[in-house]
Amino acid sequence: MALPDVLKGSLQLPAIASPMFIVSNPTMVIEQCKAGVVGSFPSLNARGEGVFESWLQQITTALQDWDSANPEQQAAPFAVNLIVHNSNNRLQEDLELCVKYKVPVVITSLGAKEHVNETIHSYGGIVLHDIINDAFARKAIEKGADGLIAVATGAGGHAGTQSPFALIQEIRAWFDGPLALSGCIARGDSILAAQAMGADLAYMGSVFIATDEANAVDAYKQMLVDSQAEDIVYTNLFTGVHGNYLKPSIINAGLDPEQLAESDPSKMDFGSGGNTDAKAWKDIWGCGQGVGAVKKVQKVGDLVAQLRAEYDAAKQRLCNL
Repeated sequence: MALPDVLKGSLQLPAIASPMFIVSNPTMVIEQCKAGVVGSFPSLNARGEGVFESWLQQITTALQDWDSANPEQQAAPFAVNLIVHNSNNRLQEDLELCVKYKVPVVITSLGAKEHVNETIHSYGGIVLHDIINDAFARKAIEKGADGLIAVATGAGGHAGTQSPFALIQEIRAWFDGPLALSGCIARGDSILAAQAMGADLAYMGSVFIATDEANAVDAYKQMLVDSQAEDIVYTNLFTGVHGNYLKPSIINAGLDPEQLAESDPSKMDFGSGGNTDAKAWKDIWGCGQGVGAVKKVQKVGDLVAQLRAEYDAAKQRLCNL
């Protein structure tokens, strides 16, 4: 299992901070990369004419400045998430800007397309594709993705239903390339566990919502601190794709979390953020089952330092067995 050069050397933790709709922003991405984890954001978070390009300029410049000032601790690379589903009418425009700014890592979701992979490869970038089962994993690699993000049960946002043990072992039976694992990873010891199962990297989202830099209202952040795994609801009502959401936010929107209707997957709409009057992720707040590990709101740098301490402590515990 060998990581590509872009993911070697500068990581302080073997982790990718996942791209979160609305929540991820340039400030958070920059701080994640400076702290030594891959920071990422969905291109669709940049709304308005020229905003996506300005975000790429801001992130690229900030990380170059950091590297110049800190030659002994280079920033981790950043990533952009491209939704390749047909409902995203910005795909080609955003793809061209990824080429212009030579985005190091592109994360593709909701479909695998050869021309997207080929375009990113044209300047030396790599593509990681998120999948929820072995069949989708095989299709992604067949179409030219460099690596996979295995989204297991319990992950925040659009989660799968398979155990991480089952998902990782099926993929590793035939694929030895870059592999990240997503699903309830909110502590440093969980990062180590992901590696023990065969993943190269952990893919973490929900825990970063409870940070000062996240573009989330204070009530959202506090709800994470106050919640446990039992407060997570799995439904496809809001986007047409099954995902995990905080039960209190569903209740606050005037809906009964026990009586949610099924949505028509053919009506997926990621440009608006949802299919109902209560929009994901603006009104209905996404979160994974690992939320119980979130105990406070803190700065990104402090969170990564905490995760690193937990990761190192877990290694030491295993050595002492």
